[in-house]
Amino acid sequence: MLNDSTRFRRVSSGVLLIVAPLLQAAAVVVDPGTWGDDREAVSFGDNPALAQLQSVLYHWSWILTAIAAFGLMHLTRRRAVVFGNIAGTMTVVGYISMSALLLTDPVSWWFGARYPAEEAERLTNEVLDLPGVTFGFTIPWLWLGFIGLPLLTVAVWRAGAVHWWVPTVVIAGLGGSMLVPYGPLTIPFWVAPAVALGAVGVRILRMTAEEWAAGYPVALRDPATPVDPVAEPGRTTPAS
Repeated sequence: MLNDSTRFRRVSSGVLLIVAPLLQAAAVVVDPGTWGDDREAVSFGDNPALAQLQSVLYHWSWILTAIAAFGLMHLTRRRAVVFGNIAGTMTVVGYISMSALLLTDPVSWWFGARYPAEEAERLTNEVLDLPGVTFGFTIPWLWLGFIGLPLLTVAVWRAGAVHWWVPTVVIAGLGGSMLVPYGPLTIPFWVAPAVALGAVGVRILRMTAEEWAAGYPVALRDPATPVDPVAEPGRTTPAS
């Protein structure tokens, strides 16, 4: 498969769209902060093992989501191109930035293990409020991910690659998660994008090589095949 670029990129995109949001849904379930004290310095200290596990799950979920975004962008190669490129770039930058911030989790755990809860929270916030952290990782980069991914699914829908319910569910899930306190209520909101993006992933995996390659400006074909001016306006020479 590695020597077949079309198949490798199609399968990789499909698998990542299934796996990445599932890891996020699993992270919120195992996160001690979901079920305990909403102060990370306290909840992480209550169960350091699960605290580290949720950090790892979030890290790989968000990194893989950034990579999976390229697969969604592929579906907008012929329609909603500009929209897809902008939303896709926002998604990639935003989710990579979100992953980088997870390095603050062990900081919260370390402070929580050595100081009273209030002091641990104060010290953690001092770290997060450093200008380098704020403007290098947080503002506005985190919001690019939360805004970019829903917009990217809208672009994919506009391109005709998915049904309307996919962007609707992603928007409802990510948007709804911002409206409730982080905790058990967050779980269904983060399961929702896993269902929608997973459905897109399954659809991609079921595509043939020709269907996936049709997303390129020039689909795979025999170089001797005459150019169809209706299907490919503006091209006057065969693909080489």
